[in-house]
Amino acid sequence: MSATVIDGRAFAAKVREQVGEHVTRLKEAHGITPGLAVVLVGEDPASEVYVRSKGKMTLEVGMKSVEHKLSAQTGQQELLDLIDALNNDPEIHGILVQLPLPDHLDEDLVINSIAPAKDVDGFHVSNVGLLGTGQKSMVPCTPLGCLMMLRAHHGSLSGMNAVVIGRSNIVGKPMAQLLLGDSCTVTIAHSRTKDLPEVVRRADIVVAAVGRPEMVPGDWIKPGATVIDVGINRIERDGKKKLVGDADYDSCAAVAGAITPVPGGVGPMTIACLLANTVTACCRANGLEEPEGLTA
Repeated sequence: MSATVIDGRAFAAKVREQVGEHVTRLKEAHGITPGLAVVLVGEDPASEVYVRSKGKMTLEVGMKSVEHKLSAQTGQQELLDLIDALNNDPEIHGILVQLPLPDHLDEDLVINSIAPAKDVDGFHVSNVGLLGTGQKSMVPCTPLGCLMMLRAHHGSLSGMNAVVIGRSNIVGKPMAQLLLGDSCTVTIAHSRTKDLPEVVRRADIVVAAVGRPEMVPGDWIKPGATVIDVGINRIERDGKKKLVGDADYDSCAAVAGAITPVPGGVGPMTIACLLANTVTACCRANGLEEPEGLTA
C-alpha cells in the first residue's frame, strides 16, 4: 500500500482563495474590510519570519494588516494597554500576540486580555470553554486546519476511531474536541499512556502532535488509517539539517491510507486558518453570515 499524500500547501492555497473571495464580498456588499493585528514582543528570529509571512498573506487576501513590534523589555502594563486599544478598535477584527513571550511577561494574562471575539488564535479561556461544551467559539488554527483536511479527505468522520497523541492546550486538547464534535470516538494518548502502540493501532485517524521526531513508526499504524502529522522537528542527519514530523514518514506511508508530509502538510494550514478565523470574527462582529467551509 502507498498512502495518498494530503498536500497541505495546495489545500491552504484553496482556503486562502476562499478567504479572498469572502473578503471581496464583504468590501463590495457591506463596505467592510476585515482587519488583523499581530503583536510581536522581542526579536526572536523564527517569530519575526512567521509574523512577516502572516502580514504578507493577510494583505494578499485583501485584508487590513497591522503589526506592532515591541522591544523585549516591554512591560506588562504597556502590552496590556496596547491589547486594550486593539480590543476597542472597530477596524480590527482579529488580534494575535505572537508566542512565546519574554519570560518576564505573564503569557496567560496576556492571552486572556484579548477580547474573546477577536481571539483568532482560539487560546482565550472563554473560547476553550465554548469549544469544550460544543458552542460557537474561535477555534485554534492548527487543529482547525487538521479538521478541514480530514473532512475533505473522508467526507463524514462519524463513527471513526481517532487517536490524538499529545495533550497540549494548543493542539492536542482542541483537536480532540473537534473530532468529538464530528462524532469520532476519541482517545487522547500521551507519554504515560500504557501500551501506546496498541492504542494507536486501533485508530482510523492518528493525529501525531507530541513534539518528538519520528516517534510514531509504521508498525503502529492500522493499514489504511489516516495519519495527520502536526510535528515540526529540526534534526541533523548525514551531516545535513532537515525537518521531520512526529511520524516516521516512510514507514507510515507504506501502511497508511493517507498521510500529511512534513514539511508541506499541516504547517501551511495554520496561517490559512488564521486568515479564515479573522474573516469569521469580522462576520460575527457585524451580524453577517459566516463563510461556509471555513469554520468548525
